[in-house]
Amino acid sequence: MEAGNSVRTLRIRTLAGLLVVAGVISWAVARLWDSVGTLPGVPVAAPIVLALIAAVLLGTALNIRARLRAQRERRPGAKGVDPLAAARAVVFGQASALVASLVAGLYGGTCVYLLMYKLDMVPRQQQAIYAGLAVLAGIAVVAAALFLERVCKLPDDDEGHPPAGSPHRPHHPRRRTTH
Repeated sequence: MEAGNSVRTLRIRTLAGLLVVAGVISWAVARLWDSVGTLPGVPVAAPIVLALIAAVLLGTALNIRARLRAQRERRPGAKGVDPLAAARAVVFGQASALVASLVAGLYGGTCVYLLMYKLDMVPRQQQAIYAGLAVLAGIAVVAAALFLERVCKLPDDDEGHPPAGSPHRPHHPRRRTTH
């Protein structure tokens, strides 16, 4: 890859910022919407879909980690990891983490609004539960994506020699892991 085409690592600070900003906006919109009409419900499918995405990301990360470990230990019949497939998995994980941060923030703001003002009705209690579960599932997506990214990250090349079995990757200063 050329220097300008490298994939940057996700920053937890960015993901948390997206979650908080989306949460505040969602809370304000929920309050305004409820004052002028009926607040839309939280779909039951929201936490389920987010949990499925988290499971797919975690499964992918565990599969790649096991294959890399088998390759590193030179086990007979060990399948290697296609670098392009690993890069695609990381990009999918990063996109999922960004969207999940926004979605978790949206449902988090709605959940906070419902907890603060609308728990006197049973349907609103259920909506608050669904929204809370969606927030937890969104956080699980972010955690699985960060784990996948960590599994697929190439080790830094301190001695100028690429790791065995991996293509040469020049060191890019912007790939720092410190935040």
